[in-house]
Amino acid sequence: MASIFTKIINGEIPSYKVAESDKFYAFLDISPLKYGHTLVVPKKEEDYIFDIEDEELGEMMIFSKKVAKAIKQAVPCKKVGVAVIGLDVHHAHIHLIPLDEGGDLNFAMEKKSFPADQMKECAEKISAYVEM
Repeated sequence: MASIFTKIINGEIPSYKVAESDKFYAFLDISPLKYGHTLVVPKKEEDYIFDIEDEELGEMMIFSKKVAKAIKQAVPCKKVGVAVIGLDVHHAHIHLIPLDEGGDLNFAMEKKSFPADQMKECAEKISAYVEM
């Protein structure tokens, strides 16, 4: 059975897309730690990030770097943090989270919720800065 992320990539479940290439898809997390919290996933479904072939993992990090730079331009923050957890969804993914302090990357924090219009606006702002 396809993961929720595969269904998002295939357009079966709507998302707030930030960027896309032939191999990767970036979209806003619907239960973010902070405004602008973005997920980067490979289009090829793989459960564990370290099972991804070296070359493709490198490409995923480069793609993530481009998205992180766009997040930093679009969302006021000091830096963009990176996290790989991978326990809840069995599809490798990278979290990119705007940071202003160390605690911003604490996944035990209560998740935030933003109205659809703010999510759409955020995705569009980040997307405008993505350079592929």
